[in-house]
This record gives sequence, structure tokens and C-alpha cells, in this order.
Amino acid sequence: MRNSIIKLCMLLSLSLATFCSFADAEPKAEQKFVAITAIVEHPALDNVRKGVEDELKDNGYINGQNLKLQFASAQGTSANAAQIAKQFAASKPDVIVGIATPSTQALVATTKNIPIVFTAVTDPVAAKLTSNWEASKTNVTGVSDALPLDSQIEMMLKIKPDAKNIGYVYSPSEVNSTIVLKELRSALEKRGMKIIAAPAQRTSDISTAAQSLKGKVDMIYTTTDNNVVSAYEALAKVANENKIPLLASDPDSAERGAIAALGMSYYDLGRQAGKIVIRILNGENPGDIPPQVGNITQLTINKKAAERQGVTLSEDILKSAAKIVEK
Repeated sequence: MRNSIIKLCMLLSLSLATFCSFADAEPKAEQKFVAITAIVEHPALDNVRKGVEDELKDNGYINGQNLKLQFASAQGTSANAAQIAKQFAASKPDVIVGIATPSTQALVATTKNIPIVFTAVTDPVAAKLTSNWEASKTNVTGVSDALPLDSQIEMMLKIKPDAKNIGYVYSPSEVNSTIVLKELRSALEKRGMKIIAAPAQRTSDISTAAQSLKGKVDMIYTTTDNNVVSAYEALAKVANENKIPLLASDPDSAERGAIAALGMSYYDLGRQAGKIVIRILNGENPGDIPPQVGNITQLTINKKAAERQGVTLSEDILKSAAKIVEK
């Protein structure tokens, strides 16, 4: 009888411990909902998204378990971005991540309540996402991919020391690109250099815009303009055929035909944005988190592209590269 009572007590204790264990685990197992949207899918923005997702995973947020993760691409159009913003707002996620300026602008125009974390946005103030670089006291914060232009110009001169005229292929409807155009024009003028802009509203216009620069420029420089990056091989083809050095601020562009690219590590930019997402999931208010600037840059060199575009790379620039591509 005594043994039976002891066994019953042990079973009751085990059941109680198990119940308490489940009760303790319940808050941690609560499913969070993070929605991500990008204006278009291309290597740089895809790396941002992967960085966000990996940061969440490494901090214990597992998709399908304690995390619901949803992604939608606007396929390059503002109309799609607006529609996605409305759909996401209606589904009420805990946080929405906006990758690139047009997608984030659509989100900010749609909801003032759901936390929004932007990333791959050059100037959130000019894009009217935030009023300044301080904590916004709104539902918006994030990470900018703004780059110091002086280092970009130094890269240009290391590739072609006598460069005077810099071609710039860009989409006039993309705020990031027009901001860089204005700032780069001013920075080049201080060095006695000039920028020659070639607008390309659609991806199908990229090749024609690049061709218009033939005989007028010493090199072509590109930013993370989403239209341009989406059709980068077409741009590289023009550069190769006409022996025009092609440089970029997106490291992935070096693998797609640019001689050199000095820019943000977009994967690390995503990880940085992911850290902010986690802070919000853990209870912080996005309006109390000041916007940040990406903190990891890298120089990527493509030796084969240099050969195709008639450039001999110095040992100095090769030694300073974080990555060398040979294809």
C-alpha cells in the first residue's frame, strides 16, 4: 500500500512538473508574424532578405514554429508595392520589413500603427520615411545603405587615374538614385570632374541609355538603382563592347560585369535590420530606435571584367579587395 502511495505521488509530481514546464514554455512558443516585401528580386536585395531571415533564425525564431514569415515581391512596380502594403496591413503582422525605398514608401503611406523596419534605403529623410535621423517617435525605423561618396570617387581614380567624365545610368523615378546623382555631381565638381547622366525609366531602356554614353565618358558608375541592377548584364555588355570601365556601389554587381564595386555587404545590412526586428519583437517601440547606417563595406574586384573593358588593375587595388572574382 505504502509503495502504491509513493508511486502515485511520484506520478503526480512528474505530471505537475511537466505541466509547469509546458506553462513556462508557452510564452516563448508564442508565434510571431514578420512580413517582408521588396520592390524587386535581384542579388543585392535577395541578400538583404536572407540576412534578415538568418538573423531571426539565429536568435531562435524558427519559421513554421514560433515564427510566421511571409514575403512578397512587387516585381519592380509601385502599383504592386502599394497593393502588397495594403494586404500586409490587413493581415496585421508584428513587424513589416520594407526592402528598398519604393516598397517602404508604400508601407509608410498605408499604416501608421504596424512597426516598419526599412533597409536598403539610401536616405530615409529625403524619401520622407522619417523626418530626421533621430528616433522618429512613429512606427518607422531601419537601416540605410548610404555610402560616403568620397570613397567611391577614390575607387574611380584608382581604376582610371585620368578620369574626368563619369557616366551615370539611373532610373529618374527612384529616389535613391536621384539623391546620389545630385550629391555625386557636387562631389565630382570639387575635383574638377563631371557627371553625365543617362536616364533609363525601365529595365528595357538600360542598354540604350548606356549606349548614349559612348564616346562621352571615361567610365560608367552605377548605384543600387533597382532597374539598373535588374538588367545589369545588359549594361555590362555595352561596357565590354565599347571598352568603357564599369564600376558600382553594389558588391554583387562585380560578379555580374563591373570591374570594381565598393559598397555595403547587403547580407550584413539585412542582419543589421534583423537585429532591429528582434528588438521590436521583444517589446521595443520602433519610434524609440534611431535609424542606422550599414556598418560593413567591402571592395570586390572582377579581373576578367577589367580585361574585357581594357583596364589594367594596379597591385594596390588588388591587395585592397576583400574579394576577387575571375569570371
